[in-house]
Amino acid sequence: MAFLPIADVLNEKFEGKEVAIRGWVYRKRDQKELIFLVIRDSSGIIQAVIPKNSKAWPEAEKITIESSCEIFGKVKKEPRAPTKYELQVQELKIVGLAERFPIAKDLSEEFLREVRHLWIRSRRQTLIFEVRSAVFEAIHEFYKKKKFYEIQSPSFTICGCEGGSTLFEVKYFDKKAYLTQSWQLYAEAMIFALERIYCIAPSYRAEKSRTRRHLAEYWHHEMEAAWMDFKQLLKFEEELIKFVVKYVLKKCKSQLLELGRDIKELENLQTPFQKIKYEEAIKILGKEWGYDLTDEDERFLVAKFGKPIFITHFPREMKAFYMKVDPKDKRVVLAADLLLPGVGETTGGSQRIDTVEELKESISLFNLPHKDYEWYLDLRRYGSVPHSGFGLGIERLVMWLTNANHIFETIPFPRTADRLTP
Repeated sequence: MAFLPIADVLNEKFEGKEVAIRGWVYRKRDQKELIFLVIRDSSGIIQAVIPKNSKAWPEAEKITIESSCEIFGKVKKEPRAPTKYELQVQELKIVGLAERFPIAKDLSEEFLREVRHLWIRSRRQTLIFEVRSAVFEAIHEFYKKKKFYEIQSPSFTICGCEGGSTLFEVKYFDKKAYLTQSWQLYAEAMIFALERIYCIAPSYRAEKSRTRRHLAEYWHHEMEAAWMDFKQLLKFEEELIKFVVKYVLKKCKSQLLELGRDIKELENLQTPFQKIKYEEAIKILGKEWGYDLTDEDERFLVAKFGKPIFITHFPREMKAFYMKVDPKDKRVVLAADLLLPGVGETTGGSQRIDTVEELKESISLFNLPHKDYEWYLDLRRYGSVPHSGFGLGIERLVMWLTNANHIFETIPFPRTADRLTP
């Protein structure tokens, strides 16, 4: 008999039929005449019932939490079961008998981080990772429809593009190099060949922030497009977010509901998103020009509007050197951060500087070594065009979609300033 995914069995067409499943013991409850097991695999869970007169009883008594097993039995509809169906076990085979599972009463954040290699088996983590996988699928599907090219860039760089304070320095043979913060400078070179490009790849930030949304290594979706101005960029971002939300709702609605996510917010998502300038944002917060918004400020602002918002036109000195100055207001750049409810900043993008003169001036203004950026200046010397791009933190998007409590929940093995294991 072929083994079936548990999710397939949770169907009235299998009621009364004999099936075979395999997975791990998620829960166990012993009674005098019955043993109840909840079996999990990657597709779902099902309750398995073993009566005392069953030949499977000795193995059911022996089996422990997280033991792997194969089960043969008859499917029965049972409204009281966790998934409304149960398996009346006829045969139980233990494949791998588990030792006493260490995750029991201590569910403190620190302990669960220490045993992350085991905690990722939890039902909650499984559901979040399924949503995460759907997000990757959705992004690829979106760009396929938009006829973009997927392309990659180096992980080792000689210079940064987001600021030296968050660069990870590494030894590169006999030279000094850095782990990439973004593909963006290389992407700008590639648009002169492919015009419309995107990637999903790890990025690294030596962030010492210990907040619920910061990681030192995270998965970074980025896009860059020739012939795209700032207004077109924001519209493009809106289209992407809406596409991903619709895709995840279609593929992972049951996962979101099991996670306790209120999906009405996602179902009712409307574009265009609200847009406010930095100057308006600091007035709302009661702050002065030049104030750098905190995580708390961002969450306050997005909560005030009750939906995703763009904050635009930031002071030039607060943003990266490559961002184009607004010709109508030289104090600010054509840049925007998208804030999502409960998370804050999730994307950051801009129209790029497209002339040699302005880029040289900006490199000097930010006290960057011109020699490291000569190749980047070449891009403006030979057929420059208006162009724009943005980056999106996958884990922050997953946080919003799943209403996760901490960014640690959205990536299998998180890396932070104080977490390098497991």
